[in-house]
Amino acid sequence: MTGIRVLTALVLIPIVLAIDLLTPTWAVALATAFITILALREYFALGDAIGHRAYRLWTLLCAIFMVGAQLLGAKIQEVALGPFAPPKHTSLPTFLGAVMDIDFPLVVFPVFLLGLTARTLFTRRPLVESLPSAGISSSALLLVAFPFSFAVRLHGLPQIGPRLLLFALAITWAADTTAYFVGRAIGKHPLAPHISPQKTWEGSIGGLLGSLFIAYLAHYFLPIPIPHLLVMATLGNIAGQMGDLLESAYKRSAGVKDSGSVLPGHGGVLDRIDALILCIPVIWYYLVLVLVNPPV
Repeated sequence: MTGIRVLTALVLIPIVLAIDLLTPTWAVALATAFITILALREYFALGDAIGHRAYRLWTLLCAIFMVGAQLLGAKIQEVALGPFAPPKHTSLPTFLGAVMDIDFPLVVFPVFLLGLTARTLFTRRPLVESLPSAGISSSALLLVAFPFSFAVRLHGLPQIGPRLLLFALAITWAADTTAYFVGRAIGKHPLAPHISPQKTWEGSIGGLLGSLFIAYLAHYFLPIPIPHLLVMATLGNIAGQMGDLLESAYKRSAGVKDSGSVLPGHGGVLDRIDALILCIPVIWYYLVLVLVNPPV
C-alpha cells in the first residue's frame, strides 16, 4: 500500500506543480473547478450513504460560480496591486473603487440560497427530504467549494501568487508525509481515537515539524520574513490537520473508509485535498489581515 501511495504521489505532484508554476491563473481556476467537482461528487456520495440527497446540479453550478468569482476577484486584485495600480496618493475612480470593495465569492451565497429555496419549494421529492437535501447541499458549498476556491485567489496575487500556492501545497504535503512515517514509527498516543484511530499525537507533531522545515526553506523564494513564514506554516498545518480530521468524521458518519477510489493508495479526491481545503484560506487571510492590512 505504501508503494502504491508513493507511486501515485510521484505521478500527481509534477502535474500539480506544472499547473501552479507554468500556467496562468485562469488555468489554475479551471483545474480548481475540475477538482472541486470531483470532490463534491464524493461528498454527495457520503450524503447518499446516510440518506441525505443533495441538490447536485445546482450545488455544482454554484461551486463553479464560486471559482469564477475568485478568478474575477484575482483579476481585480491584480489591477489594484500590480504594475498598473494607481499611486498610493491618488484615489481610484468611484466606480472602480466600488467594484474592488465587492467580495465576489460571497455574492454566490445569496444566489445559491435563492436557487435552493426554489428547489425546495418546487421539488418533486418528498417534503421529508427538504431539510436533509438543503443541509447536504449547503454544507458542500460552504465546507468544500468555498474554502478550496481560495487556491485561485492565492495564485492570482501579482508576482508571488504561484509561489504562495506552492508554499501552501508544500507545507501540506510535508505534514502529510512526515506525520505518516513518524506516526508509523513511534506513534503511541491517539490524537482523535473516536474519529481516526490511526492518527497519533506523535505523528501530528512530526507533521508540524515537517511544515516548519518547509517554511524555513521557503524564505529563499518568498519575500516574506521567516517569522511570518513560520507562523503561516503553523496555522496552515493546524488548519490542515483539522480539515483532515473533519473529513475523517464525514467518512465515519457515512460508514466508509475512503471518500472514493480514483487515486490508488490515497482514496478519493476529497481524501487528497481535505487538508488543503482549510490550509489555503488560512494562509490567504493571514496575508490579507496581517501582512497587507496589519492590525492597528
